[in-house]
Amino acid sequence: MTVAERIRHKLTQAFAPVRLDIIDESHRHAGHAGARPEGETHFSVEIVSDAFAGRSRVERQRLVYATLADELRERVHALALKTLTPEEDRAEPRQRRVSSPV
Repeated sequence: MTVAERIRHKLTQAFAPVRLDIIDESHRHAGHAGARPEGETHFSVEIVSDAFAGRSRVERQRLVYATLADELRERVHALALKTLTPEEDRAEPRQRRVSSPV
């Protein structure tokens, strides 16, 4: 299982997202600290879930970091997060990448 697949599995299990986008951005960081030649070290994650309702941005990110603690300790050097409720997602402008429904 790839790191991205592990991330998807864990976040799906923990948050039952209505949308989850995981982008491996490792190629953009080649030669930087924490980068590995084989990649899978730098990720951008956008997750939309009802589990974030009533929580601050910091609380949401802490929940995600706790869920991915093993990946962050073992392999992932950088993780950019965007955590939204479905209502917040609907209110955002539609200038986003291709989404992958869960």
